[in-house]
Amino acid sequence: MLQLPKQLVLASGSPRRKELLEQVGLAFVIDVADVDENLEADKPSELVEKLSCKKALHVLKRHQDSIVLGADTVVAYDEEILGKPADEADALNMLSMLSGRVHKVYTGVTICYMDGEKPVMDTFHVCTEVSMYDTPRDLLQDYIRTGEPMDKAGAYGIQGQGAILVREIRGDYNNVVGLPVSEVFRRLDAIVHKQSYC
Repeated sequence: MLQLPKQLVLASGSPRRKELLEQVGLAFVIDVADVDENLEADKPSELVEKLSCKKALHVLKRHQDSIVLGADTVVAYDEEILGKPADEADALNMLSMLSGRVHKVYTGVTICYMDGEKPVMDTFHVCTEVSMYDTPRDLLQDYIRTGEPMDKAGAYGIQGQGAILVREIRGDYNNVVGLPVSEVFRRLDAIVHKQSYC
């Protein structure tokens, strides 16, 4: 297991991110960043990086002796950002838009810690392309009635029943779940060994 020089704090209440960090053997505590997520950005990649940074810095104020990990995930179709659905009708609109098409999932990640009085920041994003089956409306409605889509960006969970909607992915599967955990691990390892990964 990777031994970090400081305690790792996950600035997210996402059970998916928690499970992914546990999967790779990282020890951490959770302190959820309660921040306003309404930010302006020209591109999905820019938005998720800004939000991950905002969340991480918010929690770093409370954990100045720790390494803080902030993350934010959005689904984008044709550069239109799809967050979590407001209600079941919104979820149906999102899933209908994605049905039979290819969209992108962006996760922004910020890893930060204090070096004296100054925060050290590592912010990046990972993008995965997801191709969806052309799914009949009644099957989408059945899926929505399970309740699973309601707290998911883009109104589906690839690691749950939403897997039936997905034809294929190109890129990091875990990024679609909510955290590109292999890249996060490599960057945390770089902090330990004081080196940079490309």
